[in-house]
Amino acid sequence: MRLLRVGGTWERLLQQVQAATDAAGKIDREISVGSTIVGAHRHAAGARTDPPPTPASKGVEQAVRQDETPWHSLVGRLVEVVLGVRAWAARGAGAPANST
Repeated sequence: MRLLRVGGTWERLLQQVQAATDAAGKIDREISVGSTIVGAHRHAAGARTDPPPTPASKGVEQAVRQDETPWHSLVGRLVEVVLGVRAWAARGAGAPANST
């Protein structure tokens, strides 16, 4: 990239692409984009110095699901939703719940 920039190749390519795009009417001149990058030391940015508080106990349900992974929870919830949708569709169509 440096060689393209130093030799002027990048600028010429950019000008050609801009000219072709402008001729086709595809440049929206109403948009302005700017960006600023500011780096600060993590202590200057207000980083915590104390450890985060420990979460409160969530009761028996948490203890029962402690060995359950998020994947199992997601699959279980998906099964519940699919069964609910099937039951809802069967009631709406007047068909048995196991028909397709």
